[in-house]
Amino acid sequence: MKLHWSPRSPFVRKVMIVAHERGLADRIVCVRTVAATSKPHAELMKDNPLSKIPTLVLDDGTALYDSPVICEYLDSLAGEPKLFPIEPKARLTALRRQALGDGFLDLLVLLRDERMRAQPSSVHLASAATRRVAILRSLEQEADALAAAQLSIGHVAIGCALSYLDFRYADEDWRKGRPAIATWHAAFAARPSVCATEPVDDS
Repeated sequence: MKLHWSPRSPFVRKVMIVAHERGLADRIVCVRTVAATSKPHAELMKDNPLSKIPTLVLDDGTALYDSPVICEYLDSLAGEPKLFPIEPKARLTALRRQALGDGFLDLLVLLRDERMRAQPSSVHLASAATRRVAILRSLEQEADALAAAQLSIGHVAIGCALSYLDFRYADEDWRKGRPAIATWHAAFAARPSVCATEPVDDS
C-alpha cells in the first residue's frame, strides 16, 4: 500500500499510529507529499482530487481518503486489537471521540494558518480561542473514562490533537489546570506507536 505522507501532518500521524497498533506499518510505503492549501498537488490529485493527505492507495489502485476512512480500512484487516468497536454503544462513543479529536485538529490547523496571515482576523482568533477552551474542558471531564476504556480510534484522534498542541503550540501550556487529561495524554504519548510517529518540521 502507498500512503501520501508528511512528517508534519497530524492526520497522517493518526493513520500511522493505527498502522503501528495493528501491526501493519511494514505494509505501507510512505511517499513524501506536500499538500499545500494554496497550491494543488498535480500528482496527488491523480489519487485524490481533493489534493489532501493522508491518501492511501491500495495494491489494486483503489484510493482511500481521508483519515477516518483509511483508519477504518486498516482496522478491517485481519488481526487484533480492533480500534473500531463492534458493539453499537462502544462504537458510537469511539466515533464521537474521533470526531472531537479530528475537529480539534481542524481547528488547530486553521488557527495556525490564521496566525500566519499578514493581518489575522481578530474575530476568527477569538472564536478559535473560545472553542479551544471548551474542548479542553470537555476532555478534562472525560479523561477518567478515556483512561478506563480500551484503546480505540477515539483515543488515537484525541491523543493526536493534544500532541499537535505540543508540536505547534509548545509555548502555550494546555496542561495547566487540567491534570486528568494531562495524565492520560502522558500515558498515550508513551505508547510505542506514538513514539514511532513523532512529527518532524522539515521545512
